[in-house]
Amino acid sequence: MSPFWVLVFVFFNNGYFLDGLSTQNSKRPDVVKIGSIINFDSVIGKVAKVAMEAAIDDVNSDPVVLGGTKLKLTMLDANYSGFLGIIDALQIMETDTVAIIGPQSSVTAHLISHIANKLQVPLLSFSATDPTLSSLQYPFFVRTTQDDWYQMAAIADIVEYYNWREVIAIYTDDDYGRSGISALANQLATKRCRISYKAPMNPQASRSDIMDVMVKVALAESRILIVHTYPTGGIDVVDVAHHLGMMGSGYVWIATNWLSTVLDTDSPLPSGTVENIQGLITLRMYTPDSEMKRNFLSRWKNLTNNLTGNGHFGLNTYGLYAYDTVWILANAVNAFFNHGGNISFSNDSRLSELDGGNLHLDAMSIFDGGQLLLDSILKVKLTGLSGHVSFTSDKSLIRPAYEVINVIGTGIRRIGYWSNYSGLSVVPPEKLYEKPPYRSSSNQQLHSVIWPGQTTETPRGWVFPNNGKQLRIGVPNRVSYREFIAEVPGTDAFTGYCIEVFTAALNLLPYAVPYKLMPFGDRVNNPSCTELVRLITTGVYDAAIGDIAIITNRTRMADFTQPYIKSGLVVVATVRKSNTHAWAFLRPFTWTMWTVTGICLLGVGAVVWILEHRINDQFRGSPRRQILTTLWFSFSTMFYSHRENTVSPLGRMVLIIWLFVVLIIKSNYTASLTSILTVQQLSSPIKGIESLIASNDPIGYQQGSFARNYLSDELGIHESRLVPLNSQEEYAKALEDGPKKGGVAAVVDERAYIELFLSSHCEFSIVGQEFTNNGWGFAFPRDSPLAIDMSTAILKLSETGELQRIHDKWLMRSACSLQGANLEVNRIQLKSFSGLFIICGLACLFAFLVYFALLVCQFTKDYSESSDSSGRSSQSARIRTFLSFVGKSEQALNGITGENESTNSSKKICTAVSSNRSVSFGVGTNK
Repeated sequence: MSPFWVLVFVFFNNGYFLDGLSTQNSKRPDVVKIGSIINFDSVIGKVAKVAMEAAIDDVNSDPVVLGGTKLKLTMLDANYSGFLGIIDALQIMETDTVAIIGPQSSVTAHLISHIANKLQVPLLSFSATDPTLSSLQYPFFVRTTQDDWYQMAAIADIVEYYNWREVIAIYTDDDYGRSGISALANQLATKRCRISYKAPMNPQASRSDIMDVMVKVALAESRILIVHTYPTGGIDVVDVAHHLGMMGSGYVWIATNWLSTVLDTDSPLPSGTVENIQGLITLRMYTPDSEMKRNFLSRWKNLTNNLTGNGHFGLNTYGLYAYDTVWILANAVNAFFNHGGNISFSNDSRLSELDGGNLHLDAMSIFDGGQLLLDSILKVKLTGLSGHVSFTSDKSLIRPAYEVINVIGTGIRRIGYWSNYSGLSVVPPEKLYEKPPYRSSSNQQLHSVIWPGQTTETPRGWVFPNNGKQLRIGVPNRVSYREFIAEVPGTDAFTGYCIEVFTAALNLLPYAVPYKLMPFGDRVNNPSCTELVRLITTGVYDAAIGDIAIITNRTRMADFTQPYIKSGLVVVATVRKSNTHAWAFLRPFTWTMWTVTGICLLGVGAVVWILEHRINDQFRGSPRRQILTTLWFSFSTMFYSHRENTVSPLGRMVLIIWLFVVLIIKSNYTASLTSILTVQQLSSPIKGIESLIASNDPIGYQQGSFARNYLSDELGIHESRLVPLNSQEEYAKALEDGPKKGGVAAVVDERAYIELFLSSHCEFSIVGQEFTNNGWGFAFPRDSPLAIDMSTAILKLSETGELQRIHDKWLMRSACSLQGANLEVNRIQLKSFSGLFIICGLACLFAFLVYFALLVCQFTKDYSESSDSSGRSSQSARIRTFLSFVGKSEQALNGITGENESTNSSKKICTAVSSNRSVSFGVGTNK
């Protein structure tokens, strides 16, 4: 080796590190002391112990890693005790230790982190997964494994994927269990799911203690069970559950990664344990396949062959993270020295005051380079057995991911993956990292699962608890409209339309629903259904059925089924019959329509007379004769019986357009008059909700109905105008009395009630349009799975026609029929025909202007020479001459002017101007 490269090697391995333009020097010690606190006999601890020892050997055997410095690892057994873990930590820190790998337990990590903070000794835990350890309270705690926050996010995604809404959490009641379940609750809340029952267990629970807990779980409603315990406790839980018959069809068991750890470490498991865990789903921390990992797996058997205490055991993911943790610390120590770090300790004056005693607390000192070593740890980037290792800004490992595993037979089957990047997928996460993140629900995928009971059908996820408890169902105790709901006197039973729909839907469910109907109301007034729904939220009732309208403020309190009847608000008012009379023929048109039609008749007749009287002898004669002819012609066109012929093209054009207008008017008049004379007409001063709002008359509504709040809050009607009514008799009396006698102008209620009311009260009718659109449904607590199943049953009733049959049975009445009676027909308005009248008027105006232009042209040509020769050129004389010219017929004009050649030439010129007129002014004259 050349002297230059020797110098470079010595330069770096003696603590020199090039960073930008500056270098720092640090003398490396021969040995760096680190400690470890684990439970030697635990499933995780026994694997981690072997893995860390192998990692220490690998680090120390490679002089390049630490430049000749060796790591000295001191391992102490906490023996499942938080107290012993503290003692172990104190013992380790007495020996100038720069870092501690561990502790294994989250509970112990909480305790020791306070000591680490004080002495500035970093803690690197490969197995403490409690999410709260990531808080700012523990700056010297570094997690070198996956956080349970992400594991609970994976479980929440699985719950949402299978459309479950409620789960039961079974967990160890310590920092590890409580924090994990708290994270699960938060993750489920983002999916609109929840934990319906929590079953905590003592960390040292006996079999009888577990039995007591599981009996309560068996009585709960949900069948989605999440088990978050330690490996030994989890095996005991499923054993007790199997004994209680809770591992059969209909149950879903999701275990956190404790089960995959047991399967990886202690396989093959006893046959009894294998039988207990059939169909379970568990998670395993995902570590991508690599050559380094495969080499270590092949080496693992040799590492465990010489162990006599525990015998051979498998390698779990915690072992991989434990191995990588040693390498993380080794790389950080190397960077620490390269940045000029020195291993030195200083005494704390407060600890020095504790000199004496067996604990030797005064021997502990503060690691001066603790902060620098911590920063070096968080900046480490390497590729280990668990994959790429790097830390985020919140001290978490990057790219958290899990395998989703289904236990089948004597082995396991991977059904998919979960990653924080893309959610559930059947593709390994590292392939998805190459694509943009896509977390839509349609993109979530898992392979099929064999569930407990050896079934492939996804369990519904809940049942009615087998504890003898019945659903308390509130029913409004009505005092009117008892066809919908009525309590059978002297019994607890109810009858009516709503009750029969409920029982018919319940019979379609694939399971039995024990329930008890409980009346709600004082039996004097109709109760408020809004208050009934509110009592579901307080736990007084488990559900509510009846004539409960689905409106906005109620949907905020409960979940409703599919509506089983539509029933919006309508207005009902008193109506009177519109009898025919001597002048009934005038009713189809308004007076404006009659007036405009008459004016048009006369106007068209006048225009036709102007266009025809000079060339058509039928429109000439004495003034009296011409007036009568024009009037006769005008009115006779209404019946197409006019005898006068039109000769001029302009007159024919006006007449054709007018006859088309007459055709339309006559057809509508005939149809309207037929309806008036043949169909019974009803009229009411109230035209709908708009006229009610505009008036100051009192308005009736049904006591307990949401109509009161709607009228006052939404429509702004003052409450003083609203009159509560309880029965159909009160409806009828209030409407008959009217506002002047202390009654009401109209009643606003739901259509279902009003249709039943009108079946026996024909003197009233619905006026206007329905102005809300809602329906009736059954109310259940929020996120109740029974609401979904009942909605499906109601849809089946509708599809089979059973819902209509029940409706006809209870609500069809024939005592009174309003068939053939309509509210007063709207009279035909002028605006309906304004377009036709405008067209006709424009046609008349156009014809008149063209005719006038032709007259002026002819007058100018025929009389220009005669006027010049006579010398009469005054304006008034010329106008009198023109009027005389207009009043004379074409024949007379020809007699006066003669048949000279010049006049004929003038006539020919005017004829050419008229654009190919088919009839000239001279037509019809006798020469």
